[in-house]
Amino acid sequence: MKKQVLAAIVGLIGFSSFAQIGHTNSDNVTLNVRLHPIQTLVVNSGQKIVDLNYVTKADYAGGVTNPNADHLTVYSTGGFQVKVKSSKAALENVVAGNGTTIASESISVIPTAGTGGFANATYSEKKLTTEDQTIVSSTIGGVDKKISVAYKGAGAEEYLNNYVAGQNPTIYSTQVTYTIVAQ
Repeated sequence: MKKQVLAAIVGLIGFSSFAQIGHTNSDNVTLNVRLHPIQTLVVNSGQKIVDLNYVTKADYAGGVTNPNADHLTVYSTGGFQVKVKSSKAALENVVAGNGTTIASESISVIPTAGTGGFANATYSEKKLTTEDQTIVSSTIGGVDKKISVAYKGAGAEEYLNNYVAGQNPTIYSTQVTYTIVAQ
C-alpha cells in the first residue's frame, strides 16, 4: 500500500512538473498610445476690436497699419495652418441704409512671430477676402505660441470718397475669422 501511495505521489509530481513545462508563466498585452489632434487658436482678449484710423492727409496717402503684438495664441499637436477670412466681401458702413462700402481686399493681414512664437513657421501676408487663406504654416506643433498680426488699410487716397458727411468718424466694419487646422 505504501508503494502504491508513493508511486501515486511520484506520478503526480512528475505530471505537475510536465504540466508546468508545457505552459508558460507569462503572456503579452498590446499597449497603444493613441494621439488625437488638438488645435486651439485664441485671439488676445484685449485686441478683439481693431481700428484703422485715417486722421491725417498722410494716412490717406500712405495707408494705416495697426500692429497687434501677440494677437493670436496657438496650441497644436503637430503641424498646422492658421487661416483668415472676412465675413463679407466689403466692409459696410455701420450707419444703416447708407449703402457705401470698402472692399475687404483693400486690407492686408500681416502675420509675424510673436513672443516665443514659431521660429520655423512660414508667415504670409494676405489681402482679406471671404475665402480662407493660409497666413501661417508650421510643420511642428507647440504650446501657447504667439503670433503677432498687423492690419494694413489702403493708401493712395483709396478711401478718400468713403467719408460720409455728418458721420464723425464714418465707420466701416466686417468680422474677421481665424481658423486653425492640422496639416
